Amino acid sequence: MTDITNDLGWRAQLRAVVEHPRTQKFIVALIVINAVTLGLETSATAMELMGGLLQALDKVILSIFVVELVTKLIVYGHRFPRDPWNVFDFLVVGIALMPATGALSVLRALRVLRVLRLISAVPSMRRVVAALLHALPGMGSVIALLSLIYYVFAVMATKLYGPTFPEWFGTIGASAYTLFQIMTFESWSMGIVRPVMEVYPTAWLFFVPFILTTSFTVLNLFIGIIVDAMHSGAQEELSAEREQAHADAAMIVSELKKLQHEVAQLKNERQE
Repeated sequence: MTDITNDLGWRAQLRAVVEHPRTQKFIVALIVINAVTLGLETSATAMELMGGLLQALDKVILSIFVVELVTKLIVYGHRFPRDPWNVFDFLVVGIALMPATGALSVLRALRVLRVLRLISAVPSMRRVVAALLHALPGMGSVIALLSLIYYVFAVMATKLYGPTFPEWFGTIGASAYTLFQIMTFESWSMGIVRPVMEVYPTAWLFFVPFILTTSFTVLNLFIGIIVDAMHSGAQEELSAEREQAHADAAMIVSELKKLQHEVAQLKNERQE
């Protein structure tokens, strides 16, 4: 029994160290430093001046990340993979540990993925990612609607302007790509629409509704869905905090009542 108690005690102490705010801030600082070192490694001048230092610092930071993950595996045990962020950190660090020589030399470029650990280390970033994931079903519907609109306009553009401008509208694929360029406003007016209007003066009746439908309407639905998801996530988090606060208050009240009852019993025993 004593061994079990001691085991739980050191695990609890280790967990307190892992989850301490100072430890989290230290890990965030290491991630930022690692991001800077990985960026400096792309500079030939920086590598000439302090290449050995940068590589040594990279190895030290990676070692600390490995120690952190091993500690979490010990502390959380079978509960470790239940948290998706733990799995994300494990994969990111695991990729950095893979050999990057010979045919696998391309994996050296994937070391920069360690910077993405900043997402899991900063709660506000985690909330944003959670909101994006929560918005995926709604975004899927918008993408389906946008794809349908694209297909309709691509077929129309191919039939209307394909014979005269085969490079832009010769096939449905070419028309879809050209329409995507128009939707993003990348040289759309002087590069595409105005040359088409020189041959087809009424072409604006096709392109203006397309831009209004895609750029100013459908794409704004993405923003609306994401904002709504973030608002819903914030409300859920606030509700959870309120419920936890009520539960803590109820527990405190219950403990106070027990203490009052015990104090009353002690007074009665002394009076007797």
